[in-house]
This record gives sequence, structure tokens and C-alpha cells, in this order.
Amino acid sequence: MPSQKKRPVTLTAADREELVRVTTTGVRPASMIRRARVLLALDTSQGEVDVTEVIAARLGVSGETLRLVAKRFAETGGDIWATIGRKQRAEPPVPSPVTGEVEARLIALACSTPPEGRARWSLRLLEKHVALVEDIPDLDHSTIGRVLKKRNFALI
Repeated sequence: MPSQKKRPVTLTAADREELVRVTTTGVRPASMIRRARVLLALDTSQGEVDVTEVIAARLGVSGETLRLVAKRFAETGGDIWATIGRKQRAEPPVPSPVTGEVEARLIALACSTPPEGRARWSLRLLEKHVALVEDIPDLDHSTIGRVLKKRNFALI
């Protein structure tokens, strides 16, 4: 199997020193240490670099990990901290169904008088009534409870 084409990783002396410090001192996440070791192994400023399979076997990672770390290093413009750190999500994976308007409608419903035969609203009763209202998405009773708790609203 031929070796994969490697992206060049050229580190400055200060970057190398910082990466060595990350891998040898302090308490850091294992993934950060692993990516720092990959960058050190792929560094071309110290001379010729081994083939991908040899580096991957020595570090205990896959060739794909080597490729992705080198790609991320190139994409971040050589910023080692952006390369070895976690990527921050731009937004949550699933948008929340509870918007400000939904929250206001839910609180208004909880403030209204409870249905006939009930002394007060319960979370499950609110859940059933929210399902009947067309412009409010179906919400679970635990979600309703979180919204009311966030607004310091008690069902009394």
C-alpha cells in the first residue's frame, strides 16, 4: 500500500517547545496531547519525516488522524493551539423548539385558570394542553418544567 501524501507541517522553535511542554508537563486532555505528538512527528523543520505508516504505528493513531491534524494545521494558518484544541461549535446540533414566543405563550398558559375540575396546573396537564394549541410545538413535561424553572415560575 503506497503512503499517503502528507501536508507539510513546519513548526517554529517556539511552537516546538510549546508542543513538547504540552506533551510532557501539566494535565491536559488525551486528545490534545495526541494531536500535539502528531504535530511534532510531522514537523519538517527538524529534517526528513518518516512515512505516514511508520508515524501512525509509533504514535498509535491511524493514518487518517495524521492527515486530519495536518489538514487542520494548514487550515488554521499554523496556529498550534487552534490545531490541538477542541473545535467550538458554532451552534447547537439541534435548534431548541423553545423560542421566546413559545416561552411567553407557555407562561401565559400556566398563569391562566386551570381547566374545570382542577385546582392548579401540573406539568403533565400543561403538556396535554400545549399539544392541543396549534402554534406551540409539542413539548415534553420535563421541557415545560425547565422553561418554568428558568423563569423562576412555580405552579401553585
